[in-house]
Amino acid sequence: MSHSPVTALPPSPVGIGLKPAHAEALLAQPGCVDFVEVHAENYMVDGGPQLRQLSRVREQFALSLHGVALSIGGPAPLDRLHLARLRTLIARFEPLWFSEHLAWSSHAGVYFNDLLPLPYHPASLQQVCDHVDHAQQALNCRLLLENPATYVALADTTLTEAAFLSEVVRRTGCGLLLDVNNAHISAVNHGGQAWDLIGALPAAAIGEIHVAGFAEDRDSLGERLLIDSHGAPVDDAVWALLRRTLAHLAAHAPQAGGQAVPVLIERDNNLPPLAELLAEVGLARRARP
Repeated sequence: MSHSPVTALPPSPVGIGLKPAHAEALLAQPGCVDFVEVHAENYMVDGGPQLRQLSRVREQFALSLHGVALSIGGPAPLDRLHLARLRTLIARFEPLWFSEHLAWSSHAGVYFNDLLPLPYHPASLQQVCDHVDHAQQALNCRLLLENPATYVALADTTLTEAAFLSEVVRRTGCGLLLDVNNAHISAVNHGGQAWDLIGALPAAAIGEIHVAGFAEDRDSLGERLLIDSHGAPVDDAVWALLRRTLAHLAAHAPQAGGQAVPVLIERDNNLPPLAELLAEVGLARRARP
């Protein structure tokens, strides 16, 4: 089944990640969110109940497609079969946005169920740009590249994350998915400031924003360590950073067609009732300047 693109999003869209457990409740409340987002790899199949359920949801809600396994930051060429399956999924569901991670997840034919970091230097920059170009050509759509949550500093890094992402945007024409939670996590883990990243990114390239909850632990030296768990409510510090980010974008990035950058609430673990996620959607809507 093919779907017509949704063109009537509200001026300041807010969405949630679609979970099968919430699908029926969402279908019973049209308009409770402005869009939903799914992990592409969960739907790269020829049929079955999950695909049929997504088709029903797509009839009522705009869709964002979020990839987690393309391994754009890895040294190997992109998997052509994976790209072909992604292109089929995009053609079927016509998402408004497609995004992937600045990370790698496979090596020598082995897939690791994680989003692993890469060093930021000229060689890795060229590699990522080549992969983004390949993906955008193969998928025939603009890709939004997401900043990662990181836990270790790689010794051979010579570029800041902001400089690296900005140059990928300049060379490839891709957009950015700004994960405010990831920016906060990385800053705390490395003793920096999240705004050093956010404020230095090309504001006009930011096509979507994610916020989520995190877990907290201690490293081997007893220092505070934040973990990108997607298993808790959005933290107050992340809400504050979102408000500052939205005000910054309103002042520095033109709104395409009068529409502000969409904001997504991510929750993948310890899934609460839908009503709790919708309460966070309300908080995200009130975060707009």
